Amino acid sequence: MKIVNDHLQFPKASLVKCNDYGYIHVAAELEKPIGPFPRSTERKRKVILQSKEISNRLRELPDVRNVNVFEALVIPPGRGKLLEKRKGKVHLAQFDVVVLIETSHKEATQQVQEHPLFQELIQLLSQKSNFTHIVAATNVRRIAEVDKSQQGVFLFNYFYADDVHELLPVWEYTAGWFEAKTALDNSTLLIPEEGEQSQYGLINHCRWDRLSDIIPDLLFRPTFRKYVLENFEVNGIAAMPILYKLAST
Repeated sequence: MKIVNDHLQFPKASLVKCNDYGYIHVAAELEKPIGPFPRSTERKRKVILQSKEISNRLRELPDVRNVNVFEALVIPPGRGKLLEKRKGKVHLAQFDVVVLIETSHKEATQQVQEHPLFQELIQLLSQKSNFTHIVAATNVRRIAEVDKSQQGVFLFNYFYADDVHELLPVWEYTAGWFEAKTALDNSTLLIPEEGEQSQYGLINHCRWDRLSDIIPDLLFRPTFRKYVLENFEVNGIAAMPILYKLAST
């Protein structure tokens, strides 16, 4: 791992033991955003409603802990020079709808994916979206569980790396900044299961209460660029963060 601006020091992230759950992350691009703002259309609202109806039935399956549907709040346009240089190697994440399925153990993800209800969900999103991304994953680093029992601002951060082996050490090195500067107290970092064909080497998931808890820090704190983004860039890593809310009925 290469380090730049090492005069800047932040405490290491306060990590706890990873959980043993399985995850299926289903992401879809239904409508192209206008600048950083997702579009809201009748078609999209209908798909979200249908996704929630299927998700409610999926939640009743054995070994399914939880299913949540997320709708994008902010999709930052442009994600830096590295992605421009790697155009065609990775899909630029603009997912305005995400369904996150959590299973009680890692082995259950395959069974859920084979179930007709899951196939119904995938068929719906594939037919109605411009692009879908489906990956089974496990928790590889954790600050604390993400509270999805109440509304908030939820991050899914999609990471590309020239060398996926650099992702974890660089994520660990930079994660402390978010605890120190944004009062982040939760995060479940997801890594694709072995054999999965994922566009992204890691997907980080976390939550804040309000947009004002995170947006000003990303826009106005110089250390975000110097400590976080520049250390990503020097290690051939690009982050594609999208902020979401729990989709309403």
